[in-house]
Amino acid sequence: MGQLQGKVAIVTGGAAGFGEAIVRHYVGEGARVLIADLQADRARQLAAELGGERAAAVDCDVADGASVAAAVRACVEGFGTPDIVVNNAGTTHANQPMLQVDEATFDRMFAVNVKSIYHMAQAVVPLMRQRRAGVILNVGSTAGIRPRPGLTWYNGSKGAVNLLSKSMAVELGPDGIRVNAICPVIGETALLEKFMGVPDTPDNRARFIATIPLGRLSKPSDVAAAAVFLASDAACFISGVELPVDGARTV
Repeated sequence: MGQLQGKVAIVTGGAAGFGEAIVRHYVGEGARVLIADLQADRARQLAAELGGERAAAVDCDVADGASVAAAVRACVEGFGTPDIVVNNAGTTHANQPMLQVDEATFDRMFAVNVKSIYHMAQAVVPLMRQRRAGVILNVGSTAGIRPRPGLTWYNGSKGAVNLLSKSMAVELGPDGIRVNAICPVIGETALLEKFMGVPDTPDNRARFIATIPLGRLSKPSDVAAAAVFLASDAACFISGVELPVDGARTV
């Protein structure tokens, strides 16, 4: 029996990257998963691959409250009240001097990375409170723990995610709801070149890998494994942590 047998989960940004790996791991561990993503076609393809009884997809812009609420309703109607929500969807600006980031990019990034958590909380916390149980996982970043130049505004958005997770854990703990942040180091996803600010070449990767003691970038499977553990009953007394998945990068 899987670690998440019988659980219902929503994974935002679940069609690719870290999110796709989380979806695959969750289904493999026995959960039924709603994939909420702007890449609707890709999300539907993934759901079809995983099987209609185990996975479904919905077009969702996490920066829009009505869209998030509709996704949660789709989950309730299709699978039941979510036991687990993974706020994974995120975006960034290109690695560049802070004054070169335009306001529209800044606003969109904070809407996707931070305000999305507000929208999801509004939609799911009342449902979890009724059951006095639930798990919320927010995908933060090592950028919110040890920021570096070039990604200043992104760092700030992930710092907000990390701190929100702790505050939510304290406030929602009496309702039986656990909240944690997963904080990956730079990883092998579609956003890699933006994070690096240079082309994705072996030499450029090597510069970033040199700062990670375990000697490699993070992989989607690394993040997914952490997401499985934190959502499982094995982590039933773990709440309010920002868990670096970073090969000791933040030490």
